[in-house]
This record gives sequence, structure tokens and C-alpha cells, in this order.
Amino acid sequence: MNPYTPSSSGAQTTVLCCQCGVPITPNQVNMCAACLQASVDITEGIPKQGNLQFCGKCERYLQPPSQWILAHLESKELMGLCLKRLKGLQKVRLVDAGFVWTEPHSKRIKVKLTIQKEVMNGAIVQQVFIVEFTVLSQICDDCQRAEAKDYWRALVQVRQKAEHKKTFYYLEQLILKHNAHHNTVQIKQIHGGVDFYFAAQNEARKFVDFVISMVPCRYETSKRLISHDVHSNIYNYKFTYSVEIVPVCKDNVVCLPQKLSRMNGNFGPVCLCFRVTQMIHLIDPRTLNVLDLEATQYWRYPFVSLVGIISAICSNRATSCWGLIWPTRT
Repeated sequence: MNPYTPSSSGAQTTVLCCQCGVPITPNQVNMCAACLQASVDITEGIPKQGNLQFCGKCERYLQPPSQWILAHLESKELMGLCLKRLKGLQKVRLVDAGFVWTEPHSKRIKVKLTIQKEVMNGAIVQQVFIVEFTVLSQICDDCQRAEAKDYWRALVQVRQKAEHKKTFYYLEQLILKHNAHHNTVQIKQIHGGVDFYFAAQNEARKFVDFVISMVPCRYETSKRLISHDVHSNIYNYKFTYSVEIVPVCKDNVVCLPQKLSRMNGNFGPVCLCFRVTQMIHLIDPRTLNVLDLEATQYWRYPFVSLVGIISAICSNRATSCWGLIWPTRT
């Protein structure tokens, strides 16, 4: 009996499925795709349902163990969060993942997954299934502290001891322009300035650095112990940053200290402040020389404004009118 040799006519060789008898192309297990998927479930060990914690106040999702992240519906961030909640994906190959549309108010998020896995003598099986997540409402720690009215961890007190707070108003416009107050949990206006409350110390420190980079000022730091855990050696502090802006504003007439005037080539001493940015810009009305003072130089040799230019003009006009009404006797 001669051995069987495949024909060279080019026709594809087929065999019968060992389960249902359907002619198929030979493979490692000699089973059709329907019988192979019916006998082997590669999704075993992967949960088909899950839960997601969502904070309705700040619209963030909980990423275990304690991190809250911002993720919009059908976004990459939300997809990554859902996949991290599924155990067993490390044992299979993830081919595709996508969202299945659901009603926004249904509190359900459906994810359609396509996975592959090698089974039975090297045969690769591909399967598609849907995982449904239930969105549960949970208030995050930050929102809980906000509701308890004891939520701030750091306080920034911005003050300017001046009659006309032009520099302070200029700083307010810069804060609004650069959105430097977006991390604040509360803002209070009080006599002499504004208080900015923050939930974390590093956010308050960034705000202080922003103020220092915009206007000449100085700051002091203090902290107060709130609680102490003796077992874990954890201290809970509240920090306070007191920021004081220089009391010199635009269009102020100032008189420089004698030592500061000599250090800058006998500049002034009576001069006019024509601009306040990161430094104090002064001009001598007699010589029209310009002097730029940094914040460190000012606090080393402090000085205050004598009078504003508008007040000086009004005062001169009042004196002239008074002289016309009551002329001096000769």
C-alpha cells in the first residue's frame, strides 16, 4: 500500500471537525472556531462587572488606593481607569477596547473588550465580551473637608500698608490674568488685604512664589500644630504665609534715606515712583535719572511715600486759590 501524498493540483486540504464534523482547514486541535470557543472560555477569571467611585462635587473618579483623578466620559483616562480595575488581563492579550454607548444618567459604563489567548497545542482563540461598571457616588476627602468648613491646610495673607493700594490692585489683575487662584478653596477680603485659603501647602507655596515674581514684597512663614498621632508619629499642621507688599505705589513722591541715596550716586533724595513691577522704578525730577530698586534693597533701607502726585497737584491748586482769596500783606 502506497503512503498518502498530498495532491499537487493546488486545492486546499480540509479535514473534518472532531466535534461537529464540519470541513475545516487543518489546525493544531482539528476543531472549528465555533466548537473551540464553545469548549474553551478564555474570559474565565476576568470579572464581567465592576464598580467605579465618582465624586459628584468635583467630578473626579477614585483610583485606588486614595487618588482622585479627573476623567470625562469616553476619555482615555476613564478607559485606563476601567482597565486597571479588571483583574486577569495580564494573562491574555488585549487586542481592542472601546466604550458602548449608555445613557449619561444611567450610572452605567460599558466597555467592549477583544482579547486573544493561546490554548490547546498553540491554537490562538479570540473572543469579544462586554464588562459593565456601576458608578457609585462617593464624596472625596477634599470635598468632605469643604463641607465640614475645616478644609484649608495653608493660608496666604497678602497685605499692603498704604493709603492708595495701587500695587495691590495691579497684583489682583495679574492673579486673574494668569489664573493663579484656581487652586484656592476660599478667598476672603478683609481690612488691609485679601486672604487666600489652600487645601495643600505646596499649592500655597506656589502662589507665594507667583506673588514674589510679580511685585516687590517679603513674606514670613508660621505653622500651628492641629493634631499629633503618637503611634505613627504623624503631625498635622496648618501653615500661614504673611506676604507684605512694599507701601510704595505708582505716582508716589518719596524721599530716599540718606545712605541709600549715597549708595546710588546721590540719587534724589526726593524722587517720583513712575512704575512698580518686580522692582520699584524711580525718577529724579531734577536730573531725569532713573533708579531701579529691588525688594531686598527696599527692605534693607525702607522708606514711605510722602504724598501722591494727584494729592500734590490738588494741594498746590488749593494753596493757589487760598492765596487769591486771602492775599498776603506786604
